[in-house]
Amino acid sequence: MVNVKSALNGVRILVTGGAGFIGSNLTRRLLQYDVEKIIVIDDLSAGHDWLVPRDERIIFFRRSILDDEVLKRAYALRPDIVFHLAAHFANQNSVDHPETDLLVNGLGTLKVLEYANIARVGRVVVAGSGCAVYGHEAPLPFREDMPPALRYTTPYQIHKLLTELYAYWFHEYYKLPVTVVRYFNVYGPGEVPGKYRNVIPNFIYWALNKQPLPITGTGEETRDFTYVEDAVEATILAAVKKEAVGGPFNIAGGREIKIKYLAELVNKLTGNPAGITYKPRRDWDRSVRRLASIEKAKKVLGWQPKTPFEEGLKKTIEWFKQNWENIKTSAKW
Repeated sequence: MVNVKSALNGVRILVTGGAGFIGSNLTRRLLQYDVEKIIVIDDLSAGHDWLVPRDERIIFFRRSILDDEVLKRAYALRPDIVFHLAAHFANQNSVDHPETDLLVNGLGTLKVLEYANIARVGRVVVAGSGCAVYGHEAPLPFREDMPPALRYTTPYQIHKLLTELYAYWFHEYYKLPVTVVRYFNVYGPGEVPGKYRNVIPNFIYWALNKQPLPITGTGEETRDFTYVEDAVEATILAAVKKEAVGGPFNIAGGREIKIKYLAELVNKLTGNPAGITYKPRRDWDRSVRRLASIEKAKKVLGWQPKTPFEEGLKKTIEWFKQNWENIKTSAKW
């Protein structure tokens, strides 16, 4: 069994997208170990500098992963582990800006992996998307041995698969020790609401403003929500476990949650009297149910989610209340 504390002692780490939701949570968690240095690259197109922890071990480059100069500077610091979380997020954003989505999620990933290979990095963990790769026709629960879908409804889905394919190619051709974690509907403290953000932060934002929560569809649709602290723990294990090389791993809560139940619970926990409204489902959103098998992550990583959905939602609402002024200023609608 790998001792995570020992494995991270004195290491240098690069986190792309380290000012984003998952990236800032990962960075904060890594600081709890005796790491030597954490290099963060984030252009703040979706992240926020106030989410990045203040610590003398952090070096923050406010630049894009498409910038060769900043990648050269970051890799010159000789990171031992790379967490590639930077991405153009998410489905609707990719529909509105497909070329940017291809550049960041495709070319950006290729650049990060190229420099990692040149620097002979000890491990690269690449963030995939279970919500994207399996498509909307795969049977439940989604398993890692299922082939990827052949038909996708957004550029984001296409390019997140491309992200994975580049990772696997570098592993197969160059023997670069890469693994892929497929996140499912990660939520929790640190995700600022906005036009292109996920349903949970947006629901909480509207509820705290005493507005009705809009459901696009019937409300019977399900998602497999993963609390961010659980996702971060899985990501770290993927970086230190030898058996994790190659991947991929579904990182999920392992439980179907109806969107109607989510909306009702948010309204209840925030005391929002405005209720729920219903809107037509978006053209690209054909995923009615999502549920991931997490058996592989349990077996290989020794990981399983610890935070019940209801508890995680309460913690997220509390974070919103504690950071309300920053959230109001930073939310991009």
